[in-house]
Amino acid sequence: MPEISLNHLAVVVDNLDDALAFWCGALGLPRAGARQSITGEGVDVAFLNLGDSHLELIQPTAEDSGVARYLAKRGPGLHHFCLEVPDLDRVLQALRDSGVELINEVPRERDGRRYAFVHPGSACGVLLELYERI
Repeated sequence: MPEISLNHLAVVVDNLDDALAFWCGALGLPRAGARQSITGEGVDVAFLNLGDSHLELIQPTAEDSGVARYLAKRGPGLHHFCLEVPDLDRVLQALRDSGVELINEVPRERDGRRYAFVHPGSACGVLLELYERI
């Protein structure tokens, strides 16, 4: 298997400003770029530096988004973790060959990255995101 590293941990929040006040203000984590609105996914996100990886704070902005449904069902907290892989197509094929259920059969692209999600039912109950830098 190719070298895999932790890219980020993602936390879903009710209010991104309040979350930033805690993580950046009280705890002192530095921001990693500007806050972003991802209209196609119905979320606002902010990334914070966390050593060699990041913390992603996610606030739903659309009531029908997957993140909004998650927040309504489970409340704020850990949403997913993301592993960076050097060859996303190869990893996804290996997962398919192993019978793993994928949420995204075809990778999506955003901000110089390709990404896909693995269903929690196949990842020990954890929503897993896979990134590949392009």
